Amino acid sequence: MSVVAACQLGLAVGEVESNRAAAAAAVAESAGHGAELVVLPELCDSGYVFTGVAEARALATPAADSPTLREWQALAGRYGTTIAGGFCELGDDGLVYNSAALVGPDGVLAVYRKAHLWDAEKLVFTPGAEAPPVVALPAGRVSVMICYDLEFPEWVRLAALAGADLIAAPVNWPAAPHPPAERPSEVVKVQAGAAVNGVFIVVADRCATERGVAWVGGSLIAGPDGYPLAGPVTADRPALLTAECDLPRARDKRINSRNDLFTDRRPDLY
Repeated sequence: MSVVAACQLGLAVGEVESNRAAAAAAVAESAGHGAELVVLPELCDSGYVFTGVAEARALATPAADSPTLREWQALAGRYGTTIAGGFCELGDDGLVYNSAALVGPDGVLAVYRKAHLWDAEKLVFTPGAEAPPVVALPAGRVSVMICYDLEFPEWVRLAALAGADLIAAPVNWPAAPHPPAERPSEVVKVQAGAAVNGVFIVVADRCATERGVAWVGGSLIAGPDGYPLAGPVTADRPALLTAECDLPRARDKRINSRNDLFTDRRPDLY
């Protein structure tokens, strides 16, 4: 069994040093619970609600020379963990990307660029053009995707078919009205994605209203049956969720003696 953590943080656009400090404190707290994987929110270093591409570009850094990723590597080494978190990336092509990195004690293991851009993100970022990576860690196989990516069943299925045991998902879910007796639809979609693919999904959302935008605060850890192992928080406050996860369990897609989530698929029909 491995402990995984989802860190819900209060962030602020442009406040890079304080955002990094909040992330560092969350990683330290997660390590105190024995977390082998720590998931941080989307655009964890820069904040989210940009005035435009110029502001985002001023806050973006190349993945190969990112102070944020260097700090995460140092934290991973100090605490013996792996960190998945979002950062504002300046590509070698001069374009700005909404990216996430998987970082261990020995450096950056993978960088993923968000493929499905939400709302005004389309005015700021260039969409990624690569499938979610799947990285073999001591605890299991981990994939990374970002926020709105989770709402495309094909994308979650793609990572699962590529062998992911767990999907780490940095998100910034803007709040929207929903019936008081219901969970936010973003949370429901994550639970569904976990269940139909038989994978763990770890979501780190954020809190603290930013330039008039409030957030779901829906951090959660979902098991391969779709049920929450921790969370959802659904509150506007910092939070740390941890859960013990047997990641290799996600490789058994059997529902019963006659049904299997993957072998029962009929791709010849769809």
